[in-house]
Amino acid sequence: MAVRWVRGVTALALAAVLAAGAAGCADDDGGSPLDRASAAASAAASVGSDVASAAASAASRAPEVLASATAEVGRKFEEITDGVDARDDVALGTPVTDGETGRTLVEVTVQNSTGSERSFIVQVNFHDQDGSLVDVAVVTVRDVAAAATGTATARSTHELPSGVTADTGAALRF
Repeated sequence: MAVRWVRGVTALALAAVLAAGAAGCADDDGGSPLDRASAAASAAASVGSDVASAAASAASRAPEVLASATAEVGRKFEEITDGVDARDDVALGTPVTDGETGRTLVEVTVQNSTGSERSFIVQVNFHDQDGSLVDVAVVTVRDVAAAATGTATARSTHELPSGVTADTGAALRF
């Protein structure tokens, strides 16, 4: 995603250089077209460098964001003292991108197979196209009636690349 952005800025910079050169042919302010094109190229290179630096900075923070999200999920699961493994009672929908926030959403459906009302906590892992873990979310489905299903929506903590997949990392019924 960052690579496409950098390529787009590079193309924009090239267009600025060409436009400056073309404008220089019709301008009569004393500077040569070559001088103006050189100045435009220098400015474009500076912008491209800034964009590349910002993209690298964002990429370097990705492990921090993932570590923070994973730690938060761990804290939520530690709060449950009487939980039973319920991964087999969880089904996930297909991840979609929220058009307003850019975050990835996935519907979580739980099946309460017990004879009394229960709640569920579910860890949803998001993976990129290479299978690398890129985010973790936790969702609670409260007060699911006996022998019934309940749903909730898990949301990524940040924008994720297109083509992500989701799986159930952990689930507890309590």
